[in-house]
Amino acid sequence: MENKREEILSEIYNLILNPATRKWERSILIATRDALENKKNLNQQIEKLEFSFRPLALRNNLTPDVADFYAKITSGQASTVLFDISKHSVKDLPYQERAVFAGGCFWCMVEPFENKEGIISVLSGYTGGHTEEPTYEQVLGGYTGHVEAVEIIFDTRVVNYADLIELYWQLTDPTDEFGQIADRGSNYRPVIFVKDEQQRMIAEKSKRRLAESGKYKRPIVTSIETASTFWPAENYHQQFYKKNRKRYKRIKRTRQQYLVFQNFQGKVRLGIKKFMNKF
Repeated sequence: MENKREEILSEIYNLILNPATRKWERSILIATRDALENKKNLNQQIEKLEFSFRPLALRNNLTPDVADFYAKITSGQASTVLFDISKHSVKDLPYQERAVFAGGCFWCMVEPFENKEGIISVLSGYTGGHTEEPTYEQVLGGYTGHVEAVEIIFDTRVVNYADLIELYWQLTDPTDEFGQIADRGSNYRPVIFVKDEQQRMIAEKSKRRLAESGKYKRPIVTSIETASTFWPAENYHQQFYKKNRKRYKRIKRTRQQYLVFQNFQGKVRLGIKKFMNKF
């Protein structure tokens, strides 16, 4: 029973920390957390929590992560594994840093970074907009000014920011300012969000080098902007490539086919340019 109490408490802590949780939902969760920390009866507190959430749950009006938690406490099974947001934090300031990139749907941006050596955590979310606590539906509708993005925490002793910028170019089409490949709309535009002047200098230098390489026929339009509040996306979107493998593979294949063809065109263009320079 004590292990179950700790498990429930851990999930409640994550929901309290999650910016997407509504204030009303958070107040109920805080009350439950305080009761459990004071050793109140676990089953009674879960019943009270379920009773409080039930009206909105029946109308499918709980925020996504709270809805997952509600499904777990009422049926014993969560619809998906909850992403532990509390683990996404810089714990070693001298050797850990954040990077934020937007490049189309964040579903396709997580795996390549997460599997790179030196990456500590990758979080899907929304940034660059004007609305607090945006939801997926709001961002998708273009109502908030946000873009889908990933926030990466990395170990600077293993991988540096310039390495991540180079990987970013490989994952995106830097000539498409209206989205990315099959993802259309301002919420999918490519952006490098920089947290300080050092990151800005590295990003701008890399962008200039790419533009001068002649790889692309069209201008490089990826913008470099100052990082602002990063709002974590709903649990459903976190590590999507692990939760929905078949759907992710289909999306990834389409994206890779486009980028491979674009890269081939770039090599042909550079080859022709090199040949012509001989004469």
